[in-house]
Order: sequence, then structure tokens, then C-alpha cells
Amino acid sequence: MNIDEAAAPKPVTDDDGMTWWYRWLCKIVGVLGGVSCAISGVWMCVTVNPLNIAAGVWMVLNAFVLFLCEVPFCCQFIEFANAVAARADKFKPWQKAFFYCGMALVPIFLSFSITTLFGNAIAFATGVLYGLVSLGKKGDAVSYARLNHQKLGDEEKLTGTTDGSI
Repeated sequence: MNIDEAAAPKPVTDDDGMTWWYRWLCKIVGVLGGVSCAISGVWMCVTVNPLNIAAGVWMVLNAFVLFLCEVPFCCQFIEFANAVAARADKFKPWQKAFFYCGMALVPIFLSFSITTLFGNAIAFATGVLYGLVSLGKKGDAVSYARLNHQKLGDEEKLTGTTDGSI
């Protein structure tokens, strides 16, 4: 092993705490959310009520953004799709969660109906999945028990008791 190999820094990976299967789950749910937003958005636009039309257009825009960020190969005919997808991949999971959930709530506030609720539910679920990633992994029971035992030991040292009496 050369000195150069030992001194060379290791490549930095973009680890956001997501496993490969969870990343794929988020992408699949994002695509399904885009499809449901697109179908419901077009359905909402078939009316004369301006708020329904605005909510429908917003839902179609949500579908476009979900497709653009999650599966840019679906938007190959758009020149800037890969650049937007690369930028979206740099976002932290909590930022994606906030963005996707916020986008899904706007049409519901514009026109509260069953169509907007069900149409945006899967898009909102995409944001929830990204939000769960930002919470982090659940600890295992063994490390929690060790931590709790160590805390009890520290408290006993502070109070000067080891038998549990006060």
C-alpha cells in the first residue's frame, strides 16, 4: 500500500440514511402520486367553477413536478429535466417532504372535495415517506437498554446510593 493511497481521502457518498429499497419505494410512490394528481387534476378542470379549475391546474402541475423530480427519464423531451432532477436529488429528505406535502395541500385548500383529497393523497404520502427518512433509524432494544442502564448508574453515582434506597 502506497503512502498516496493511505493519504488519499475516501470518496464522499451522499448518504441520506435511505436504503436502496426505501429509495425505490419513494420513487414508485412519487410516480403513483403523479399519476393520481394528473388524472384527478384533469377531472377537476372539467367544470365551470374557477376554484376547481385552479385546483385542477395545480394538481397537473404537481404531477409534472413529481415526474420531473422522481423519474426524469419520463420527461426526456424536456431539455432541463436532468438538471432539475440532479438538483432535486441534492435536497435533504426533510426538504423534499416539506415541498411535496406543501404542494399536495394547496389544491385541497383551493377546492375541498373528494377528488382533491384522493388525488393528492398519494403525493402527500410521498412527502410523508421522505419525512420519515429525516427522522432517522429506530434504535435497537439492546443499545437502548445499555443507555438506560448507564443512565441509572450515573444517577446512583450522583446520589451516592447503590442499593436503590433513598
